Amino acid sequence: MTAPTLVFAWGNPSRGDDALGPRFVEQVRALALAGVECLDDYQLQPEHALDLVGRARVLFVDASARAAAPYEAGPVAAARDASFTTHAMSPQALLQVYHDVQGAPPPPCTLLAIRGERFGLGEPLSDAAGRHLDAALQWAAGWLAPQGP
Repeated sequence: MTAPTLVFAWGNPSRGDDALGPRFVEQVRALALAGVECLDDYQLQPEHALDLVGRARVLFVDASARAAAPYEAGPVAAARDASFTTHAMSPQALLQVYHDVQGAPPPPCTLLAIRGERFGLGEPLSDAAGRHLDAALQWAAGWLAPQGP
């Protein structure tokens, strides 16, 4: 059975603050919340559109050098862009793939962009990113609260 809520994060744990997404999902996964499934990967791929099938809602989580500190969260919608042919597919492009493949709109999706500072190979998570992660997890507690009937 497919959990109604999917928390999907991506990032490279070997690149400093790019580990924010995987660290976020690791902590949510440890909560073992009913009705919540967690997924993480290094980057979004077109195949991930199938992970959205049957979901009531999706929370995308990624590190961002452009987001305001400590994080930004908001709805994300399907849109065609050139990222589906690149190394870094956007959530909007993934939702467009879902729409194209399923012939229906994707489930409601929110993007949580956690502010990162340092993304160098081999760097640890920065102190600032750790604080931003904590703030994002506090925000997510409300978002992940059980939905009404």
